[in-house]
Amino acid sequence: MSEVSASERVLCRVEDIPDGESRGFAPAPGAFTGLFAIRRGASVLVYVNSCPHVGLPLDPAPNRFLDAKRAHIVCSAHGARFRIEDGECFSGPCYGESLEAVPVRIDAEGQVIVPAEAGL
Repeated sequence: MSEVSASERVLCRVEDIPDGESRGFAPAPGAFTGLFAIRRGASVLVYVNSCPHVGLPLDPAPNRFLDAKRAHIVCSAHGARFRIEDGECFSGPCYGESLEAVPVRIDAEGQVIVPAEAGL
């Protein structure tokens, strides 16, 4: 296993997220908001699970962050649609706002690692 510093935490392994799919994660101890990750091939994008419109979680059911075509992130409460690549809202009540992106790194063992304070 590679080293994970005290300022980081492991979300999962890349292969725990099917390619083209999303997965939600409960808040870390002391964190207020959970995170979600979207896998695109070998890369993983991570966002805070909170709509910029009113702060509600995006998913209506566990791991359901994407539209039926898996082309966009969708807020279940307001129908806002966000681009996967940068989290910017292009349709809905928070048009022009963005999801909070979380820095992510993938280590040599395929662990998805984020800052420990993500979601605070």
